[in-house]
Amino acid sequence: MALTVIANHSDLETGLARLTYDALCEMTSLSRAKLSRGLDVLKDYALIEREPNGRSTYLIRNYDTKTGWAKFPAKGLYSNGVVTAFTSFRLRQRAELDAMKLFFLFASRRDRKSNMAKISYEKIEEYSGVTREHIKRALTILGANSLVHIEHVPSAISAEGVANAYRLVHLYSRLHMGTIRRGMDAYDFDGYGPAYVRND
Repeated sequence: MALTVIANHSDLETGLARLTYDALCEMTSLSRAKLSRGLDVLKDYALIEREPNGRSTYLIRNYDTKTGWAKFPAKGLYSNGVVTAFTSFRLRQRAELDAMKLFFLFASRRDRKSNMAKISYEKIEEYSGVTREHIKRALTILGANSLVHIEHVPSAISAEGVANAYRLVHLYSRLHMGTIRRGMDAYDFDGYGPAYVRND
């Protein structure tokens, strides 16, 4: 949750965000204690650096303006300066953490042509660490909080089958299965790869 807000407010050239504790607490709907623990986890996993430029600064680690960056919803996530979805999170169930892992995963695997991440349960489990039996619950949380839409696309396994693809809400909202060719086949989707910020 904290990483979402930090990423939304980071400088495009440097990856540096300037946010007070109070602002982070308000935007994430987290208490100061929970925010502190969350920031410690992000630091321990080398995702952010705390106070690199003085108080109230956070640096996204390994930031590169040319590669490795996925586009991420920003303005649409917020209502009155608060991430709307996070107001319903209680941080008492693993499914909420799993949901955030999938949210970041789908952002990283989103294809710029289809605006979707077409990824199997096996790959979701491999990349995110969320086990198969917990994926559905995490997807339910993402859908219920208007963070991800699940689309049905041609299957690469069965000519008559369909597969799930995942579209981030508030990111190119007009680009979805209703506006791209429904006649696309599995070959079209197999040719897609992840999209990065500077490629769109």
